[in-house]
Amino acid sequence: MAGKAELVDRVAELTGYPKTQVAMTYDLFFELISEALAEDDKVTVPNFGTFQVTRRPARVGRNPATGEAISIAASKSVRFKVSKNLKEALRSESSD
Repeated sequence: MAGKAELVDRVAELTGYPKTQVAMTYDLFFELISEALAEDDKVTVPNFGTFQVTRRPARVGRNPATGEAISIAASKSVRFKVSKNLKEALRSESSD
């Protein structure tokens, strides 16, 4: 399973819901996560993990071609931390 189409197909198959309804739910789920992160909220999906916005401070970098110092602006990034339950499930699968 790799992308949206495969996930939507599988959920529709397992639940019996129409693919269009599953696709709308999928889109809404990720839209809500995106909106929460845009407001700097942390989003926890139980037994899966946590999405959180992290900040990178402004810093001075170097142009590798010229060695010239350049200013790199502060930025935000999204961090995902895997839940303890998912980590344990992955470990037990890899040891089989």
